[in-house]
Amino acid sequence: MRLVSTPFNPTPPGAILHPLRTVDGVQLRAARWTPPHGARGTVAILSGRGEFIEKYFETIRNLLDRGLSVAIFDWRGQGGSARLLRNPRKGHIDDFSLYERDFATFFTEVIDPHCPKPWFGLAHSMGAAIALAMARAGRFPLDRLVLSSPMIALAGLKSPRAARGFVEALDAVGLGGMFSRRAGGRIVATLPFDGNQLTSDPVRYARTASVVSAHPELGLGYPTIGWLNAAFRLMREFEDPDFPRRTLTPTLVIAAGADRVADARAAERFASRLRAGRMVIVEGAEHELMVERDVFREQFFAAFDAFVPGVEGARARAAS
Repeated sequence: MRLVSTPFNPTPPGAILHPLRTVDGVQLRAARWTPPHGARGTVAILSGRGEFIEKYFETIRNLLDRGLSVAIFDWRGQGGSARLLRNPRKGHIDDFSLYERDFATFFTEVIDPHCPKPWFGLAHSMGAAIALAMARAGRFPLDRLVLSSPMIALAGLKSPRAARGFVEALDAVGLGGMFSRRAGGRIVATLPFDGNQLTSDPVRYARTASVVSAHPELGLGYPTIGWLNAAFRLMREFEDPDFPRRTLTPTLVIAAGADRVADARAAERFASRLRAGRMVIVEGAEHELMVERDVFREQFFAAFDAFVPGVEGARARAAS
């Protein structure tokens, strides 16, 4: 178990790697960093579907520059963590509650014993949905939560109810382990830039692709029927108006205005009902805000800095 460093995507210095094992025996890969001059808190990164620690190296450096320690891990079934099916390209889960076991292990073995308080969550897409489920149930131990393009609902579905019913039926007859689309085994991160729905930045897109091309064991294909059915079950919970009202963790929702993966308007409706929430829309940005062009990343981090206590002041002192 290791971190992959390439000339185009070098590992931030000072990484400490943590091999983890969950209560149900799944091996996970985690890592953490501490800024050289002391930390004013810790950001725990909860990544999206199909992602891996190396994809966040630039964001990790950005956070270290802000005087924040960083901890991150790969969810079961992706990145450098153990796969759940024989075909390692299949992104699969039976129920999203299993991901909570991953976070619980990560928190108990990495964040709690090694990371300075206060603790902040930075969760993207699928990771944001998992974090919200934990926060709503009172099982999220971090102090504040920043959600990037949260998977409240999928974008582009003409009939979400029919799609849910179709996927549920396929899962019920034993097809949960099948890819949810044809040619699903192609590693998503290495598909051509033209037509991608993740970012408008060709350089950052190529950087991610270069990592997976050199180390394909990190890559993942499309989700399985079972993963999609589990995702639909969780997203259906977000439709309950009481869900956001009973989520007490202070939360910043940052949505991408041109998102074609997660529904930004659904995220906006959800955020408007949060008891302790704020909402920012980065107009024109695609789904992966932290892998977008500088003009969009700067807006993302401006919102982040204003929400995380102490960061704005720290950056101003560093610049003076």
